[in-house]
Amino acid sequence: MSTRAVLEVIALDPEDAVAAQAGGADRLELVTDMAADGLTPSVATFAGIRAAVDLDLRVMLRLAGGFAAGGGARLTALAGELRAAGADQFVLGFLDAAGEVDLGAVERVVGALDGCRWTFHRAIDRAADRDALRKRLDGLPGLDTYLTAGSAAGVDEGLTVLVAEAERRGRPGYGQQLLVGGGLRLDHVPALRTAGIDAFHIGGAARPDGWTGPVSADAVAEWRRAVDGTPAVQGAGDIRAAEVGELL
Repeated sequence: MSTRAVLEVIALDPEDAVAAQAGGADRLELVTDMAADGLTPSVATFAGIRAAVDLDLRVMLRLAGGFAAGGGARLTALAGELRAAGADQFVLGFLDAAGEVDLGAVERVVGALDGCRWTFHRAIDRAADRDALRKRLDGLPGLDTYLTAGSAAGVDEGLTVLVAEAERRGRPGYGQQLLVGGGLRLDHVPALRTAGIDAFHIGGAARPDGWTGPVSADAVAEWRRAVDGTPAVQGAGDIRAAEVGELL
C-alpha cells in the first residue's frame, strides 16, 4: 500500500518509548496508572519521554477512571503545564451520565490546548449515539482522530461499525482519522486495511509480559509488519494480542 499506516503504542516511561521507537512505532500515547485504564502522566514523565525519543507524543488528559469530566479545573491546569513543557498533542473525551458527549467539559479542556491536535478516545464506544457525538464535536479546533474499537466490547464486536464509519469518511462528523484499538489483534488488521483504515493503537499487545513488563521492540516490529502488509515471521499468525483497557 502506498500510504504508511500509523502505529501508535502506549508508553508509560522512557524505556517503553525507546523500545516502541526501535520497533517502528510512529506515535506514542503517554499515560500512567493502567489499573485505572490510563491517566495523565506527570510533567516529569512527559519530559523524560520527550528527551528519549523523537516520535510524536499524545498525552492523556484524564484524572480518574470512567468517562465523567472529574477535576475539570485541575485537568485544565495540567493541560497548561504540559503545554508549557512542550507537549503539543493530546488525548481526551468525556461523557455525561446519559452517555452524551459532555461538550462543555471537552470545550474547556480544548480551550487550554491552544489549537493542538488531539484524539477523542474510546469514550465514543460507550456513547449513547456515536453519530450524534461525532456531529456535535465536528469543527472543534485540533480534533483529528477518534480512537475506537467500534464497540465497548472490542474490535471483534465492532468490526462492522468500523468498516461502516470508514466508508463515511469526509461526511460531516467523519473527517477525522479512525485509530483502531481495544481488543485489537493481528488477525483483524488485513480486513481493516482493506476497508481503508490506516491507523492502529496497541497497549498490552506490545508487552509480552503484560502491563507489569516493558514494551517489547520485537512485539512492536511484528505489528509494524502487519499494518504495513509485509510478510510476517513464521508463526506470527498464531499470536493473539492481549486486549487493552476499555479506554485505551
